[in-house]
Amino acid sequence: MKQKSVAVVGAAETTQMGKIPNQSVIGLHADAALNAMRDAGLTAKDIDGVATAGESPVELAHYLGITPTWADGTSVGGCSFMLHVRHAAAAINAGLCNTVLITHAESGKSRVGARKFGRDPASQMGQFEVPFGVTSPPTMFTIPVLRYMKEVGVTLEDLATVAVIQREWAAKNPRASYRDPITVDDVLNSSMIAWPFTKLMCCLVTDGGGALILTSAERAKDFPQKPVYILGTGESVETPLISQMADFTTSKAFRVSGKKAFDEAGIKHADVDHLMIYDAFAHLPLYGLEDLGFVKRGEAAAFIRERNTAIGGKLPLNTNGGGLSYMHSGMYGMYALQESVRQMRGIAPAQVPGAKISVAHGVGGMFAASGTIIFSNEAP
Repeated sequence: MKQKSVAVVGAAETTQMGKIPNQSVIGLHADAALNAMRDAGLTAKDIDGVATAGESPVELAHYLGITPTWADGTSVGGCSFMLHVRHAAAAINAGLCNTVLITHAESGKSRVGARKFGRDPASQMGQFEVPFGVTSPPTMFTIPVLRYMKEVGVTLEDLATVAVIQREWAAKNPRASYRDPITVDDVLNSSMIAWPFTKLMCCLVTDGGGALILTSAERAKDFPQKPVYILGTGESVETPLISQMADFTTSKAFRVSGKKAFDEAGIKHADVDHLMIYDAFAHLPLYGLEDLGFVKRGEAAAFIRERNTAIGGKLPLNTNGGGLSYMHSGMYGMYALQESVRQMRGIAPAQVPGAKISVAHGVGGMFAASGTIIFSNEAP
């Protein structure tokens, strides 16, 4: 993709966040979409491309009264929206459409209109993992993290520190689900969910969503909001079976997706001012920092412990509070993208002064997939 040829011109989350018992899933999609259209000064008639996951893009388009010339229903878990951004940018560059709406919404907590979650017995996971008790994210992510902790020397206190520092960021965000300070002891003493994860090391379960609107960089200057340009993109997948990762201590999909995005953007790690790493559980920022190349293998825990990712640190990470303290309705990738856009617009609650380049990196499933988007607020 040509650098800065496509820009985000609309971005918004649902009107309410956290617990929304009076809206269905499709209603939340519409709420986020209308808020993003309002942000961009557009209506449904101006949209000719749609992408979503969880819901069908057909249902979304029909519900909003959009007749698109391009649609994407890629669904690979929480990073699906990073892939949608990548695919939409390619579609706009190819002339397949002009203005793309990407939506996410889930009633993760209230379950209003939510689809039932189940493992297909005929799937690889249904055949080879579910019968042995590997049935939910906490029981899946424990497999690689325990090997990682043993080989790299990461401690429970290191995992707890991730949650503590992200709560510090959340304290600056009025829309964060949890803002009260926590300590390492608080995290370690919270309820045990699945060893080594305590409750405060696990993501929230909330209702909400968000939407983005993309168009060409040439048109972006005509919109009311400051354009946020797409500098680089990447995506990859590895395996639907957590037990079949090539190496439990590193994600192949992370490495491939991240390298592709950085190569495309033509930047160095030192150029990055702001970073979002999908944090469904406290170990994911450690993997992300290492697999994206910000630190060497085994150095991520110390990097966070030394407060490099904290307020005032050299690499602000998960500045909205992350999935551990801000929001996590099921597929968190959209919230990471939203915070990157806010930072690039200069309007984030915990704004990083002078930030010019932001990286949003997502995971899908349990290291099954990955997507990386690099944003810039400097015009081409």
